[in-house]
Amino acid sequence: MAVEATPMMKQYLAIKENYKDAFLFFRLGDFYEMFFEDAIQASQILEITLTARASNSDNPIPMCGVPYHSAAGYIDTLIDKGYKVAICEQVEDAKLAKGMVKREVVQLISPGTMMEAKGLKEKENNFIVAVFQHEEKEYGFAYCDLSTGELKSTVLAMGEDRLINELTTLSAKEMVVGIEFSEAFPEAVREQLGLFISYENNNELPDGYESLVTNTIHPIEKKAIAKLLNYFIDTQKRDLSHLQKTVHYETSQYMKMDYYSKRNLELSESIRGKGKQGTLLWLLDQTKTAMGGRLLKQWIDRPLIHLNQIEARQQDVTSFINHYFERMELMELLKQVYDLERLAGRVAYGNVNARDLIQLKNSLYQVPLVKETLKAMNQPNLTRIIEEVDPCDTLADVLERAINESPPISIREGGIIKDGYNAELDTYRDASRNGKTWIAELERQERELTGIKSLKVGFNRVFGYYIEVTKANIAALPENRYERKQTLTNAERYITPDLKEKERLILDAEEKSIELEYSLFIAVRETVKEYIERLQHLAKVISEIDCLQSFANISENNHFVKPIMNKTGHLEIIQGRHPVVEKVMGAQSYVANDCVMNESRGILLITGPNMSGKSTYMRQIALTAIMAQIGCYIPAEQATLPVFDQIFYEDWCSR
Repeated sequence: MAVEATPMMKQYLAIKENYKDAFLFFRLGDFYEMFFEDAIQASQILEITLTARASNSDNPIPMCGVPYHSAAGYIDTLIDKGYKVAICEQVEDAKLAKGMVKREVVQLISPGTMMEAKGLKEKENNFIVAVFQHEEKEYGFAYCDLSTGELKSTVLAMGEDRLINELTTLSAKEMVVGIEFSEAFPEAVREQLGLFISYENNNELPDGYESLVTNTIHPIEKKAIAKLLNYFIDTQKRDLSHLQKTVHYETSQYMKMDYYSKRNLELSESIRGKGKQGTLLWLLDQTKTAMGGRLLKQWIDRPLIHLNQIEARQQDVTSFINHYFERMELMELLKQVYDLERLAGRVAYGNVNARDLIQLKNSLYQVPLVKETLKAMNQPNLTRIIEEVDPCDTLADVLERAINESPPISIREGGIIKDGYNAELDTYRDASRNGKTWIAELERQERELTGIKSLKVGFNRVFGYYIEVTKANIAALPENRYERKQTLTNAERYITPDLKEKERLILDAEEKSIELEYSLFIAVRETVKEYIERLQHLAKVISEIDCLQSFANISENNHFVKPIMNKTGHLEIIQGRHPVVEKVMGAQSYVANDCVMNESRGILLITGPNMSGKSTYMRQIALTAIMAQIGCYIPAEQATLPVFDQIFYEDWCSR
């Protein structure tokens, strides 16, 4: 097909050449336009009208577009269906451009690099993974939630099953690989997990990011981390200062469960509905913050195997159970805490608005109250948590002084900064407000002077201020006082020398006021950026508090008990119950049962007819062990449990 040889289409094709695997959102005025195959495919997926450029020619170019101000929803739809979107913007002022306005891709959005809240689930992480294969021996494995800045890495022994298991544990959305992998491997992963595959061959740490990787990180891990960071730099093209220092972890430090065991136990996703309803996560999640919800899922996915860690978490849960009134107060405070992790990411990205900062301020106002409530519990085991609760009160004070309580969403239209925050801004606002008072007084005076009661002074963005008189009253106007400005069907609009001068002063003050407000807002945003690391640490502490109160509430409301943990291998559950089935059926309907295993009874052979409850009984024991090892109380009258290092559960009927 011959292409229309206009400068604009040449520019489009040159940019598209570098983003063949993405939908190119090409900014033209108030729209993002797509052409050729992008347009044909997008029109079907997004259900928008397909038109054509140069429709009167022999080779019309397929074309479709979406308004730039509502593009986020369309982008979310494409990302949700597993596509990439390249955002191409004008990067120079059209008035100053010599010839074609310069355009560049300013961001490449993929399933693993979503940042906007609309495209993210509040209580779910959005992990992207990078894998580096070292010869035929091991994998360097790194993962990150770009929206929160969390960055972790490990080394995995060679084996596709180990890699698949880690990817499913994280519910990863995207995997970045390089040329060291054969084409067959990424395709196999894509087919099995539905994972979006991207490519990055640079395995050297980029300049300026060395501080994210400590010397204790294995060289193979560093290759995976570098691959991930280079991918971010190539695609996001903006500040990544919210990325946190890499945390090394060992899969051997947590209870091992393979993909099928996690799936069949329905820890966080049901087999039939593929949703949260009817899962262990559904049962245990009474968290009040998005951050707490995400941490809870991580705890469930990785139960502890060190006895001292399990007992320490149990002790914290016990403290919350024993202090009902303080726990209720904490719940109310946590409801008012915004998603600090993702807010910090948006601040670094530069896409935070004034309403976000008000939510941040209101969140920070709850933090001192949270700290005092924890202190009132007077529990020595909570000292560490209390000491780590950082109110960031100086930042809260800056936001209180600077930002209006009900600011607009846009950061470029004014109305954001409070009166009294900046003297120069107050001067501009005073000039604008007094000018508008003068306009109102002018209308009164002109009506008295002319005797025309219907005369009005108005404003139009195109024509500015004017005096409007209906045509029936034109004869009553004094001669040589009014200069005609615009003719309407039933009226004439005029300007006077005084009104023209006042218009200049008012509009000049308003324009300078808006420009100054924007620069002041950017300065406030930069101040917040200095607190990113502290906000991220605060978010972790608040998340932990939220999970502990959730365990306490669940345990108290469902009459769960604290299990006695041991290293001897002795298991004794008296009047145990399946936590999820009991919740679904109701406590009165479920028949409790016992389970005893020890050195003399290391294996139980369970028999019975179909649908008699064998699978439910086995799942009950497994879920009870998982609950105990994440620090929660368990559904039983009393229990002694060993620390399990692995759980295997296979349900052939569900495969």
